[in-house]
Amino acid sequence: MSDKKITVLYVDDEENNLVSFKATFRIKYNVLTAINADEAMKVMETKPVDIIITDQRMPGMTGVEFLEKVLEKFPNPMRILLTGYADMNAVVDAVNKGKIFHYLAKPWNEEELDMTIKRAYEVYQENEKIKDMNEKLSISNNQLEFLLRQRLLS
Repeated sequence: MSDKKITVLYVDDEENNLVSFKATFRIKYNVLTAINADEAMKVMETKPVDIIITDQRMPGMTGVEFLEKVLEKFPNPMRILLTGYADMNAVVDAVNKGKIFHYLAKPWNEEELDMTIKRAYEVYQENEKIKDMNEKLSISNNQLEFLLRQRLLS
């Protein structure tokens, strides 16, 4: 893992959960917080985010709805859903619609959440490497096609 601090956006409508998360993880990670989905989208428009952790049950927009919205504009960050309810429909929706990396029950366990963030970041880094390699491959392909056309024309 690189020396870069992982940027985690934690979204929860309960202020005390935001404070608790920040207090627990601010040393290890670059922690950003938002009290609702709209505020979270504003944060993401101004700062790059590696991992999003969101509560499922929030007024206005559920965690799954928020993650679906995020996917449209910001497909790269890894997504983790937290819920305090044994709501299997939300989990199924989160996997299918919000394309989450992981689901955790609330209240979260510090060690489990920490390990999940680290694993999510490893996958995030792999995805970024693949994207970078695909871009380089595409450039090489275009250059080869250009050279081939040049040879065919001469």
